[in-house]
Amino acid sequence: MKVEVFADVLCPWCYIGKRRLEAAAEGLEVVWRSFELAPGEGRVPGPTAAEAMAGWYGDQAPARIARIQALGAAEGLELNLHLARPVNTFDAHRLRHLAADRGRADQMMERLLRAYHSEGLNVADPQVLRRLGGDAGLDDDEVRVVLAGAAYADDVREDERRAAEYGVTGVPSLVIDGGPPVSGVQPAADLRRLLRHT
Repeated sequence: MKVEVFADVLCPWCYIGKRRLEAAAEGLEVVWRSFELAPGEGRVPGPTAAEAMAGWYGDQAPARIARIQALGAAEGLELNLHLARPVNTFDAHRLRHLAADRGRADQMMERLLRAYHSEGLNVADPQVLRRLGGDAGLDDDEVRVVLAGAAYADDVREDERRAAEYGVTGVPSLVIDGGPPVSGVQPAADLRRLLRHT
């Protein structure tokens, strides 16, 4: 069974979903796929995720933020929406593709999610990405060359084409053996049942 996970570094639900999927999909082939939530963002961080949510949800924002943080904490995650500042994630997705070619996609995704959501790092900054690539076990020279050029750009675009083809409109979304997309943020027990009966 092959599980494709469409995700973006900017999404706290993707970090929560990653933990739940790890508990549910042990032994299954999990393939990370790129999905940019905010392709129009620049490389320079602006308002925090919490500030952006205040603009979207108004008075409901504090409750929504508290809920995300509580659900993250239940999975052992520290989600700092008051530190995280949305930026363009295209290069982060390219780096994850390099990691996939080196058998380290999961380690790279984990490090990117922690850097953004827990540490408030700028995951569009090439210097930050080089450090995170090293943390995930990638060769620094390879990372530097990838970030300086356009390597893996086509792979990111291909993932996004696949997302559209499958009908993926949000993240995290799971595509199991080419079937219709389903939410990847379900409780681990529900994911386990879903994976067992697909």
